[in-house]
Amino acid sequence: MRSRDTILGALQDLHEEHGYLPAAEVKRAAERLGVPLSQAYSVATFYRAFSLKPRGKRVVRVCLGTACHVRGAREVVEALERALEIKAGETTPDRAVTLEVVKCVGACAIAPVAVVGKTIFAGVSPENVSEVLR
Repeated sequence: MRSRDTILGALQDLHEEHGYLPAAEVKRAAERLGVPLSQAYSVATFYRAFSLKPRGKRVVRVCLGTACHVRGAREVVEALERALEIKAGETTPDRAVTLEVVKCVGACAIAPVAVVGKTIFAGVSPENVSEVLR
């Protein structure tokens, strides 16, 4: 268990520094800590906070939980995909924005919800996605 805790801290530091986990850095951290590379990747892929691909400066997360879904969140995602010219899970070529879908943000009463950084946008619709992107 100690090696898992050690690699977790190292991966957190790397993710903070780079905004994602570059493969070369994960390998170097595993070697330095004496942790098998497979274990380092096991930790890196277990936690959703980690990304193995570069993310944008801003991450737009759209909730697709039940309340958001029934109130049109899928259409919000499609509108954001059109506006950004990327699909959910991708990052714009200039690395300005990453679009992600999440299962729940715990704000069902104000669904559909999008989150940018620590800002929650309530009642998002395809017509007002430009507010989310501002």
